Amino acid sequence: MSTRQAEVKSLPALLVRSGHGSVAASAVPGMPAPAAPAGDVPVPTQVAGVPVPPRPTVPPTIPAPPPAPVVPVPAAAPVPASFLPVLHTAEPAPHGAERPAIEPLFSWAPGLNWAGPGDQWSQAWENQEPGVPPAPGAAPGPDASREQAAAEPPTARDIELIRASLAVVEPVADRATAHFYALIFVRHPEVRALFPAAMDVQRDRLFRALLMAARSADDPAGLTAYLTRLGEGHRKYGTLTGHYGVVGECLVAALEKYCGSRWDADTEVAWRRAYGLISKIMIDAAEGAARHSPPWWQAEVVSHQQRGRDVAVITVRPDQPYPYRAGQHATLETPWWPRVWRHFSFATAPRPDGLLTFHVKAVPAGWVSSALVRRAAPGDVLRLGPAAGSMVADHADPAHLLCVGGGTGIAPISALVEEVAERGAAGRRVEVFYGARQTGELYELESLRRLAHRHPWLSVRPVLSEERVQPGAALSGLLTDVVAQLGPWDGHHAFLSGPAAMVRRGAGMLARSGVRPEHIRHDLVGDLA
Repeated sequence: MSTRQAEVKSLPALLVRSGHGSVAASAVPGMPAPAAPAGDVPVPTQVAGVPVPPRPTVPPTIPAPPPAPVVPVPAAAPVPASFLPVLHTAEPAPHGAERPAIEPLFSWAPGLNWAGPGDQWSQAWENQEPGVPPAPGAAPGPDASREQAAAEPPTARDIELIRASLAVVEPVADRATAHFYALIFVRHPEVRALFPAAMDVQRDRLFRALLMAARSADDPAGLTAYLTRLGEGHRKYGTLTGHYGVVGECLVAALEKYCGSRWDADTEVAWRRAYGLISKIMIDAAEGAARHSPPWWQAEVVSHQQRGRDVAVITVRPDQPYPYRAGQHATLETPWWPRVWRHFSFATAPRPDGLLTFHVKAVPAGWVSSALVRRAAPGDVLRLGPAAGSMVADHADPAHLLCVGGGTGIAPISALVEEVAERGAAGRRVEVFYGARQTGELYELESLRRLAHRHPWLSVRPVLSEERVQPGAALSGLLTDVVAQLGPWDGHHAFLSGPAAMVRRGAGMLARSGVRPEHIRHDLVGDLA
């Protein structure tokens, strides 16, 4: 037997089980004294030659259990004095007397140290006093003054402080984001159920949205439009009004930690003012949307058509009327990945039968897209969030339309063309450029060409970037470069849809080709920057 084992085996008399008459039960602060045990329980006067203070006896009332035997310790392994706690009784110390220090029971394992009267946790509970309300007419304390200041709208100085603190946080945004969510889940574990099991995408989305809103605090019109859509969309997650305060406190705490010396009282007030404005707009938007629409719709899959290995055209029937415009998008949740929502554009204009069609491409590590392409089947039920997006056509404006779609980005372009065909072109022309890498990926080309045969105002031109084709069959090159070569496009209203890199490149190209910036419409779905 090792020396440490001998030391542990010598302590049964000290590790008295919690119960009536035990040291642990009688030493809990604030607990009533338990009934005293019947008979005197003998307490050893010394252990391994070290004296133990005597414990006062109490009159017996019930038979006492036999005491635990004391295992003698070999002389070669004496118990160090640092192992022996001072045993306290439930009787309080005389007024003014100093409490005896608590010695650790196991010096090599601090997590197993004994706790009782005199330790820091018990003292914290005993010293806790109920709050005393301020006297009528008394001046507000510093916390009240800070809350009153934070209730005001943000000023120009606040915007400067917010942007200065963001410049400090952005290089360590990953760590700040992780700390932000850790604070939410530790302080308010009931909120965890609102988030997906894996936080790989959601971890950045909420934090970045809040930072974007804070940056835009000096643009009331743009901020209101953005936050209104955000507030309406957050209803599908189960977000309630009370959750906004929780998020705000954790956001301020995370920013304070990672701003370091740049954080001060003025910066905190600035962020509280900005977040107060953000949360008010989102709450008002959510409450307004709740008056006329549900937080989500149930939608049954009625058709699933495979268009190549990685693309599927999926048609669903919502359980109640679903309002939207051609060019917009919706968020979808599948039963296989609860609480994971992804954006997909509508591929048709609103129909009389109420059916909705989406073009979905399975992308690497795309949980929702892969499930929809390879697993969904007629009869499955999905959930839909409300429609969103500003890539819609103004049919009162007779300007010509330039539509550029790459890959499954052709879906909202097809919906826009269909809507123009239903309402009438009214003398405008519609130019469609449909880009892909190879011919086999132009899965929607025949449908668009059939529309072009029926409507002379519509022109459809495919563009292939990785395949040589016969002259006249398609155009070769990068989609945005081909569109730029066939410009200028001044006087057109342009619509861009496809991969984010293509949309960004295309927006710059169109601005250089004569399209006014306010006439370039696109939705970088999922990109909050």
